[in-house]
Amino acid sequence: MALPLQASLFGSAGPMTLGPLTDLRRTTLGRGAWIDVLPGWLTGAERLFDRLAEEVPWQAERRRMYDRVVAVPRLLCFYDERAALPHPILADAREALSTHYAAELGEPFRTAGLCYYRDGRDSVAWHGDDLGRGRTEDTMVAIVSVGAPRQLALRPRGGGETHRYALGHGDLIVMGGSCQRTWEHAIPKTTKTAGPRISVQFRPRGVR
Repeated sequence: MALPLQASLFGSAGPMTLGPLTDLRRTTLGRGAWIDVLPGWLTGAERLFDRLAEEVPWQAERRRMYDRVVAVPRLLCFYDERAALPHPILADAREALSTHYAAELGEPFRTAGLCYYRDGRDSVAWHGDDLGRGRTEDTMVAIVSVGAPRQLALRPRGGGETHRYALGHGDLIVMGGSCQRTWEHAIPKTTKTAGPRISVQFRPRGVR
């Protein structure tokens, strides 16, 4: 059972809006990878969380892991570039990100993958978004979080220092450069009380 959000933590009285992207803070990770972080980019995050939690056609998937099939520990939904996004503010966010990163990325963000982490038992293991062009090309993945904070961890492939960011409350993180092929990221499980979180991942065409 997912824990309910406390609306008072998220400023429910205000409108749902996006702030300017001029306050993004970039951190160089090494190996050609970097991240941009902007806390609280989206205001009214609790309202968006409620809409997405209730209206997105979430799917519980199962995947083969070695010699057995296991349940994916989170709910998923994918919107390809032809699909209407589940809320207009997400279309606005995708357009704003495409405009801001046009010179660096050289193409727009097109798809949106949504993940619903219901509590601390839901997670995603160490990985890079390298099933497509991210395996061989520099690209970007932009993540908007709504709901309770969860730790996003990043580490170099092959081992090294782990960086951790508590994402929630309308926060934005953008992973760029070689990040998807030279670094890995994860949402670890936690035994601490954790409320539900939804992440929205915007990607260019051919990046998964």
